Amino acid sequence: MILVTGGAGFIGSNLVAALAARGQQQIAVCDRFEHGNKWKNLAKHSIIATILPENLLDWLDENSGSVRCIFHMGAISATTETDVDAILQTNLTLSMKLWYWCAENDVRFIYASSAATYGDGALGFDDDNDPNALAALRPLNPYGWSKQLFDCNARRLAAEGATPSQWAGLKFFNVYGPNEYHKGGMRSVVHQVFGQIQETGRATLFRSHHPDYDDGGQMRDFVWVGNCVNMMLWLYDNEPVSGIFNCGSGTARSFLDLARAVFAALDLPEAIDWRDTPEEIRRHYQYFTQARMDRIVQAGYTLPSKTLESGVASYIRDYLATDDPYR
Repeated sequence: MILVTGGAGFIGSNLVAALAARGQQQIAVCDRFEHGNKWKNLAKHSIIATILPENLLDWLDENSGSVRCIFHMGAISATTETDVDAILQTNLTLSMKLWYWCAENDVRFIYASSAATYGDGALGFDDDNDPNALAALRPLNPYGWSKQLFDCNARRLAAEGATPSQWAGLKFFNVYGPNEYHKGGMRSVVHQVFGQIQETGRATLFRSHHPDYDDGGQMRDFVWVGNCVNMMLWLYDNEPVSGIFNCGSGTARSFLDLARAVFAALDLPEAIDWRDTPEEIRRHYQYFTQARMDRIVQAGYTLPSKTLESGVASYIRDYLATDDPYR
């Protein structure tokens, strides 16, 4: 059996879809569905159990002989969340409990870290596993800090030998793709720009407030969710590989490039408006992110990443512009 925490969420549900497509017949999901349409992220796939987070450890003890691997995607992931106690309880305390459970029960553990651990990027975007390098990072929000704390603990416990049979953390960069529709303001820029164009025929981007970047020239490592899933499945297929790895495309692209890719996928002329970056985020606004992918490549990962244009076209053609956008 494979357990996916956060399995009804964006990346988690895409992972469930890929596991099911592989013929995995025993998939359990830990998540909250509540009153929205999040359930539709899983409606096309067979799962054998759904577990609420508060019941997870008891469920694991009851199924300790059956679970082979935990993909821990569950988290409070909103970078705007201000309840730090709730963030730490979910992103650190529960994650530590799952780590210890996997170590005690010889279960593999693959978890979601985040590029938010890199803060403003002043120290670069190198997934250096050295404990001092990890500790030197300065995230800009409680979400990034919680992920960094867990990464540091994972490295410490690995050095002490208190580890699951395999462990890997993936620092996801700017992921986009199907099943993100429940995320509100945390949806990818691709989805937001698509919605703007569908509603008004125009896209709106932030102006630059940095002398080195033109308007729309702010750059991110945008990564297709399928590439993230491919990396997780590769790790699952290569049990000897452990560590913390970046999960991005390895190429920074501008927001203007992204908007143009959406217009091209819709076969529409470009029509772009500009607005000032809000004051409340301007001070800590990142103008550049780009994942260094050397470590995962050196470990043996060779699958290519979709280009921004290819990924945006697939997202729109196969999902957003159809009657059923769910994977």
